[in-house]
Amino acid sequence: MMREVPEEREVGKTMARVAVVGVGAIGGTVAGLLETTKRHKITLCTRRPLEELTIHTPQGLLRVNARNITDPAQAEHVDWVLVATKTYDAEGAAEWLHRLAGDRVAVAVIQNGVEHRARFARWVRPELIVPVVIDCPVERRGDGGISQRGTAHMKVEDCPQGRALAELFRGSPAEIEVTADWQSAAWRKLCINAAGALNALTLKPAGVFWNDDVARLGMEMVNECAAVGRAEGAKLADDVAQQIVAGYRAQPKDSVNSMLADRIAGRRMEVDARNGVIVRMGAKHGIATPLNRMAVSLLGAAAE
Repeated sequence: MMREVPEEREVGKTMARVAVVGVGAIGGTVAGLLETTKRHKITLCTRRPLEELTIHTPQGLLRVNARNITDPAQAEHVDWVLVATKTYDAEGAAEWLHRLAGDRVAVAVIQNGVEHRARFARWVRPELIVPVVIDCPVERRGDGGISQRGTAHMKVEDCPQGRALAELFRGSPAEIEVTADWQSAAWRKLCINAAGALNALTLKPAGVFWNDDVARLGMEMVNECAAVGRAEGAKLADDVAQQIVAGYRAQPKDSVNSMLADRIAGRRMEVDARNGVIVRMGAKHGIATPLNRMAVSLLGAAAE
């Protein structure tokens, strides 16, 4: 079992009590980044006890010293809540929020998709929801640890809460951009995720994008996503599809995205948040999204 962090750790004017809800590959990596600051008291909120949390980072092996709780009844109020569960588990995350955050504490939502605020509007006041876009090559290891292959990049809104969240990670290896146009950042990340459905469909890692036919399909899926994003007000480059495919080709050929990892492991996939939202919002704007619709249908059938 993970041990309680000693009170002596609570030093420095910027110390904060931070709870991370959902300690998968991304949540664990976020906790590790907080650990590197040596300033915060971290609580990991999980369904099952964690023996330890280790991250193999580009800087070396990192062990997270944190309190681990598995029952919302054990939770106490903190200064920040960082939600890193899967998008479809918002209700599960919400079980923790009342005791951790009450109605005054900011909740950072570090998830895929573009519906961060809508997803948690039932439980958190809109002004306290801090949507976060994260891009970090990270995978679960067979031994339960986490492999972080590169730098974590996060984008947050340019607002008081967003700037305060960026301050939490000061001194960590993360690169955090405070942006006045978070919507465009979120839709660009969704373009990446849209094409990533091809990895789950083919059961192959990033190297599959060196197949020219797959690359073309990926670009067409991205173009559908970009058209919907622009209708929603996002600013996306004309060549965003080419940029996305080039990004996949720049990755190590054995890189596994989260949707592929979930399908291989037999876990539920975030199909609705990654491709389904493109179909839903496309219908609202009268924009055809046949390839993303096909991905939703086939991945749904595969999950059955």
